[in-house]
Amino acid sequence: MNSPVILITGAGKGIGKAIVENIIHRKEALGSPRLVLTSRTSSDLKALQSLAEKAGLACDTLPLDLANDPTLPVTHTVQKFGRLDQVIHSAGVGRFGNFLELTREDLEFTMKTNVEACFLFMQAAYAQMSKQSPKSDSKISSHRGDLVFITSVAAEKPFEHSSVYCMSKYAQRGLIESMRLYARKDGIRIIDVKPGAVLTPMWGEVTPDMIPKMMQAEDIAQIIIDALLIHPRASVEEILIRPMGGDL
Repeated sequence: MNSPVILITGAGKGIGKAIVENIIHRKEALGSPRLVLTSRTSSDLKALQSLAEKAGLACDTLPLDLANDPTLPVTHTVQKFGRLDQVIHSAGVGRFGNFLELTREDLEFTMKTNVEACFLFMQAAYAQMSKQSPKSDSKISSHRGDLVFITSVAAEKPFEHSSVYCMSKYAQRGLIESMRLYARKDGIRIIDVKPGAVLTPMWGEVTPDMIPKMMQAEDIAQIIIDALLIHPRASVEEILIRPMGGDL
């Protein structure tokens, strides 16, 4: 696509930040995209916006908690750039601990972002993408865009201290598989990215002996951009990526 419009949630830190940096590095291959970045922390977004603009890319930012207004990023993006070609949904939260000690507040906090906001955000993104015409220079006339969910290996494998988090990720997997039944008819590719242990702020404090066993955010970012660059006659539907030594 020539100058595709890419919306990235959770862009300020971790995998989301690494994705933005990878896009900037590979801007020519991606067709000089126009970016909209969302995150809860304005300062993180401003730093990335500066990097993008120095590289010659149009970039807009929207500081917000997606749980509070999940459809605003889509509305904002379309008002700014007129369309929406690719969405990378990296925003997510987690509460971890013994199943018997997790609270109702832990449950509501996790589900509001990972399930409710995810559903409403992707519903709005899909609605916009499905009604817009394909890019005029698209080699496949029916290809309207791409929706990338960054879920987790916890979407298919339970972990002892991740009962609420696993539940939210299993729910995301159900949403993805249902949406794909529509997407194949509408020319929209849906990619479910399931990373294992990645060294990001969500992990909190990590002991020095654990760090070499974990993946880095840029490992995930690279493979996502690779998947987006595949010719639209093909669709990468799932990416399962684990540390070399397996799950922690």
